[in-house]
Amino acid sequence: MARPLPAETRPAREPADGRSHNRPVSDETGTPDTTAGTAGRAAQGDGVTRGDGVARGGGPRPEPLRFFGTSWVNHDQGYAARRAGVAAGSLAAAALSCLVLRFAYQGIRIAETGSFVTVLVIVMFAICSALAFRNTWEGFGKRHDPQRQAGLRGLLAIGFVGSLLAYFFRSLTEAPGEKLHREEYEQAREAHERRTTRRTGNPSRKKRRG
Repeated sequence: MARPLPAETRPAREPADGRSHNRPVSDETGTPDTTAGTAGRAAQGDGVTRGDGVARGGGPRPEPLRFFGTSWVNHDQGYAARRAGVAAGSLAAAALSCLVLRFAYQGIRIAETGSFVTVLVIVMFAICSALAFRNTWEGFGKRHDPQRQAGLRGLLAIGFVGSLLAYFFRSLTEAPGEKLHREEYEQAREAHERRTTRRTGNPSRKKRRG
């Protein structure tokens, strides 16, 4: 009875369909060698992009503004028309709001609640409108604390006329919030350029060394 051959001397089995794989294998471990495919992908570039279609290694993108999008960057895409529209719209909304408040004031007087209540309501709306105007105007130049804004939500709702007037006056000079967004965008671009320069080095210095 013939003894079975040792595993080292057994002939390799051919696939059932007669085909043999052509993947390169490592001499030491016998596992498929994938370095060639990896090198090919690296030579072609990984091509990884974000969901918005911009490469992950790209520079910073400007943050869109309400009613303006990214037209504030180069003052294009109807930037002047948008500013005029925001100014006219905010002024019209403020005027309409004042008309509604006038009707409310007349209703208080008709109800004969007394002069004290009437004066108290007028002072309340005046103070809330002034605070809303100041808060909205400051928000065009710096970021507000979200927790503080949440606490002022009721006050800002009462003084909405002040917020509308802040939008109107700011639209006469620039898009509301443009100054803040431009400063942040420029800082992000400068930081990105510094990182890129450190990563790639100084090209002129490399030429002198060569």
